[in-house]
Formats: sequence, structure tokens, C-alpha cells
Amino acid sequence: MTLFEVSREIATRLTRIFLRDEHGRRPVYGATQVFQTDPYWRDYVLFYEYLNGDNGAGVGASHQTGWTGLVATLIQLFGRVAPADILETGRPEFAKA
Repeated sequence: MTLFEVSREIATRLTRIFLRDEHGRRPVYGATQVFQTDPYWRDYVLFYEYLNGDNGAGVGASHQTGWTGLVATLIQLFGRVAPADILETGRPEFAKA
């Protein structure tokens, strides 16, 4: 794998924690039913301070977006950038986007 492919794979794995799976559940909410099923809460994504290494459930503070808020940037970045884009335009041009 290239470095770009490795970074995309890491981003994909981290992003999956916050996205709904095939059953409509977000791993970040673990067994907290109100965030999984309640129509008033299920579309709000909380970025927790820590994540459980076994199941991805959010642990710790959720009212202060910390490093896990980076997931939004990763979704945006890998949703619009291909390796060729970076090679053709270079990093300075990409940083403007």
C-alpha cells in the first residue's frame, strides 16, 4: 500500500465508528439506546473524548469536541481528494482547498 492508501484506510476505520452500520446503529453510541433509536437524538453525532478499544463506544466527555472531531475533516478530505490530485498540484495548492 502507498502512504496515501494507508492513511485512507486508517481514516476509514476511524470514520466507521461514527457512521451507521448495516443495522442502523453507530458503534460510538454502544448500548445507549436513546442515541441509537430515538428520532430526536439518533442523527446527532457526539465526538467523545475517548473510545472503547473493543467496541468503539464513546467514553468520557462528549460536550467538548477533542481529537475525535478530526473525523469530520477526514470524511471531507478523503471524500474529495485522490492521490493524483496531490501529486499533480502539490501540497501548497491542496492546502488552499
